[in-house]
Amino acid sequence: MNQLLHQLHICRQITLVAIFATSLGTNSANAQANPAEDPMLHAMKTELAREQSLLVLPGMQRPYFIEYRLDDVASYDAVANYGALTREDANRQRVVRVTVRVGDFASDSSQSRGDGSVQLAPLDSDGDNAPAALRYALWAATDEAYKAALRGYTAKQATLQRFQTPATADDFSPAKPITSIQPVVALDLDRAEWKRRIVQASGLYASEPDYSKDVQYSTASIRGVAINRYLVNTEGTVVRRGYTGYSASISVGGQAADGMQLSRDNGSTAARAADLESGPAFRQRTIDDLKSYEALRQAPIVDADDYHGAVLFSGDAATDVLSHLFLPNVEADRPDVGTTARTQGAYTSGLHARVLPDFMSVSDDPLLAHFDGQTLLGAYDVDDEGVPAQSVDLVRSGKLMNYLIGREPVKDFPNSNGHGRAAPGQSARSRAAVTVFRSSEALSDAAMTARLEDLAKRQGTDAYAVETLGGELTPRLLYRVRPDGTRTLVRGAVFDELDLRSLRSEIVAAGDKPFVANSLGAVSQTVIAPSLLFGDVAVKRASEEQQKLPYYPPPTRDQK
Repeated sequence: MNQLLHQLHICRQITLVAIFATSLGTNSANAQANPAEDPMLHAMKTELAREQSLLVLPGMQRPYFIEYRLDDVASYDAVANYGALTREDANRQRVVRVTVRVGDFASDSSQSRGDGSVQLAPLDSDGDNAPAALRYALWAATDEAYKAALRGYTAKQATLQRFQTPATADDFSPAKPITSIQPVVALDLDRAEWKRRIVQASGLYASEPDYSKDVQYSTASIRGVAINRYLVNTEGTVVRRGYTGYSASISVGGQAADGMQLSRDNGSTAARAADLESGPAFRQRTIDDLKSYEALRQAPIVDADDYHGAVLFSGDAATDVLSHLFLPNVEADRPDVGTTARTQGAYTSGLHARVLPDFMSVSDDPLLAHFDGQTLLGAYDVDDEGVPAQSVDLVRSGKLMNYLIGREPVKDFPNSNGHGRAAPGQSARSRAAVTVFRSSEALSDAAMTARLEDLAKRQGTDAYAVETLGGELTPRLLYRVRPDGTRTLVRGAVFDELDLRSLRSEIVAAGDKPFVANSLGAVSQTVIAPSLLFGDVAVKRASEEQQKLPYYPPPTRDQK
């Protein structure tokens, strides 16, 4: 625990120094790249001012809020299969999302599934910003969004008349205008080198047959994305910020002798291309995956009788569990119209109730940009609604104390805490950024293993330890652990009763080595969590039907 707090303190200081240094650099850069001199921002501000002045239909309400967001997205993807490059794509696209709100902050035209209009923004072949064409696209999108807002407001007011209970929170919260101009980012990836790496990795199953002789597919890929986001609104906010993300992955798999489908899928994810795995490390990852895939093929199937007892989740597996079960319930989405609920999640009535063991606490800090030498993908200083990022204490000593809030408030939380986030072209929603789980009673790896073995002895049965999980929290590498510490890899298992009750009542210990899980998705996030020991989780045999094996073996490399 002290080690984690010390790391967080140091990283926090580094982050604050970095932000201060960045602000100094940005201030000097603003002399050359201020909002008036950026052609994109200038076009957006000019059209916004024109619309704010002119946009009103006779006899209809004038908008009280308009927002323009433009996402300039550059991406690169390459895929290799069986030792050959099979796909390579480089794309660039600009997407404009226009939001128009009619009514007022207390009750407006917004709907629970998003508002506004989306248009493709102009992109000349020579890279010209084409401000005149951009303004035309903004005009068309604004007109469409305004008409939709008028229809939505009328329909919403009619719906509200059907309910006796008033809304539990306003529809929108005001925010102070800010100006934040950051440097434009671009992809920085050695494409030739990474193509070589993925081609080599995807062909290792054939060139090194000792690692695994029965691979049915072998795929490696590299992906990079650079997003420059421009935001202006009628409150006076002007934001330009950019971020990049990269991922390199390997996937190998096939079937066991009984037909069971098996796979090993993983890779590395980073905010900078330079922070991805080195070539030798990526090659070794592929070799390790091939070896573990072959070990799975030879592994026994989990016992037919259901197991209820202790299961140790590695840091890797624990971040998946917490991302799947905990995070969606603290991201405060607006409840349905006419209900008295606080949010859409399972914790809607859980404020100040215990949701984790009393030795665990959770915070979400978008300003934590680095941790343990890694750049965190979920970090930012201004969210996608133009609100400065804030650190939020979600859980203290096991009790839920807060939610992650964007500009659509919920009951008892009237203001944004800087967690309004959006995928390109989508409306903003309350989403996590950099979520840190910590324990006040952290144990070493050796102590966690000893605790698992002790529980196995008390149960009078073997226990289980899971290293990695797949989709829907399905164990990929699961070990049966005997009371004497002997471990046996097993396959064909699924977890049962791994749910919110398990998080609240069944976590009996947590490790002292935080695992950093960067996720490069539509909205990038980072989860930092230690290993977790659950006292009672059900493990049972999967009921999936096994497919037939191929009728004959695949071709070999030396066949003509």
